[in-house]
Amino acid sequence: MGKRRIVVLGSTGSIGTQTLDVVRRHSDALEIVGLAVHGRIDELLAQAREFGVDHLAVGDKALADDPRCDEARTLVGELGRARCEAGASSEPSFGVGPGAVAALTQLPEADVVVNALVGAAGLQASYETLAAGKVLALANKESLVVGGDLIMPLAAQVDAQRRAAGTAPAVGPAGALMPIDSEHGAIYQCLLGENAREVSKLWVTASGGPFRGKTRDQLLSITPAQALAHPTWNMGAKISIDSSTLMNKGLEVIEAHHLFAMPYGKIEVVVQPQSAIHSMVEFADGSVKAHLGTTDMRIPIQFALSYPDRWEAPVAPLDFRTLGTLEFAAPDTDTFRCLALARHAGETGGTLPCVMNAANEVAVAAFLAEQIGYLDIAACVEAAMEAHERAGVQSVESIAQLQEVDAWSRATAQSWCCRR
Repeated sequence: MGKRRIVVLGSTGSIGTQTLDVVRRHSDALEIVGLAVHGRIDELLAQAREFGVDHLAVGDKALADDPRCDEARTLVGELGRARCEAGASSEPSFGVGPGAVAALTQLPEADVVVNALVGAAGLQASYETLAAGKVLALANKESLVVGGDLIMPLAAQVDAQRRAAGTAPAVGPAGALMPIDSEHGAIYQCLLGENAREVSKLWVTASGGPFRGKTRDQLLSITPAQALAHPTWNMGAKISIDSSTLMNKGLEVIEAHHLFAMPYGKIEVVVQPQSAIHSMVEFADGSVKAHLGTTDMRIPIQFALSYPDRWEAPVAPLDFRTLGTLEFAAPDTDTFRCLALARHAGETGGTLPCVMNAANEVAVAAFLAEQIGYLDIAACVEAAMEAHERAGVQSVESIAQLQEVDAWSRATAQSWCCRR
């Protein structure tokens, strides 16, 4: 079997850079064929030179006239000529704007697309990846939170195509959609070889964030800098804030519902501050499988790219002799209301998760810009959700419909923030 050829969308973010590190360690089995960023062109050029990638995209349309884009066009031309001499067939490409990013999912030589884009922009890329029959390695939460009703049927179609073509593993899931989140990657592995009908509960673990144990009064004066200081993971600003409000966990509950076709009544969140247990699956007979390991995202990233095989660990393994204690606690959904709001959105379904997600993006951005307070994030999300429920939640029909709902929710949330 030849190398797996990978497109990385969001290659300069936390997940993207760690994906490239996995490729460095396994260059005999993996190859990068496309890279996309939002705006970090200098880093994109450095990555393209290192990995010899001649298909590049910059998502920010405002950078179309940036001189570095001319440098990128020149670079892909040079790299393309080198690849052509080596026998490559496709023409090199460089584009600017969301369409150029999504176009990388259509590269004929690509086998796997790692979607590490931040926010609702990742939904289109996920949809087009699966529509093209390629494997989707998913780190973009919003793809399933907003568009799970569209994405999961497509993934099932690609799974069927992979089985029919003989490219699926002999046993286990066909692997069209591989979750990169540590929690969902953990559940995925705990379910391997099991009968999903015998699952009684999925336990999604949470670190509790930097404010675990604090009261609402103590959270009134929280600053962006304090909220960005996650105790365990090194993540981007948006995800760090979501982790601190427990919105991140709410999004993961909705993701788990779609990924594993599990009713919300069988999905629970448990706080596990050491982050050594990445999630658990409980079965009808009372048995529980827990996925433990070193706290490093390269482990779930590597499994998503190596499945069904397991390769040498990218980090030092967990030493249980020095681990110490494992603590568990129920999440405080009265103080951290975003988790309850997200669960309500998921249970209601339809377009409400789209509204919830868009309003949260606006509220988090406003908090980071010090336009609203920390507790206002949940209040803003709730206001947008209530307005949408009064107007009437719709069933999900298309990406175009979701884009309209997303735009309405952003405008509603922005108006709310401006009144604070």
